[in-house]
Amino acid sequence: MSEELAARRCKPCEGGTEPLTREQAEELLLGLHADWSISEDGRSISRSFRFPGYDMALGFANAAAWVAIAQDHHPVLTIAYGSCGVSYTTHSIDGLSDNDFICAAKTDRLAGTTLE
Repeated sequence: MSEELAARRCKPCEGGTEPLTREQAEELLLGLHADWSISEDGRSISRSFRFPGYDMALGFANAAAWVAIAQDHHPVLTIAYGSCGVSYTTHSIDGLSDNDFICAAKTDRLAGTTLE
């Protein structure tokens, strides 16, 4: 499912759209790398990517940001020496949408990781 998600494009998600249920989110989570997790409140997904140094973490963050801009769906990126944390949520609906999982799959592909 990861490649299927990664091949899709994000669609605008406006207020009034219901966020995914936890059950729906957990089903889509199965299509991502095992390091992704759903927050306790069920409103976001996140993963930390590891790198040998700050320069590679920063380069990955810039590439992830470029992918997100192209999808018009923007993550929270947290950069530290040797790691980049990525968190997706759909702010307009205060929860998760298909867009979050599409972008997460594209981020996995960018990192060279898919289902494991």
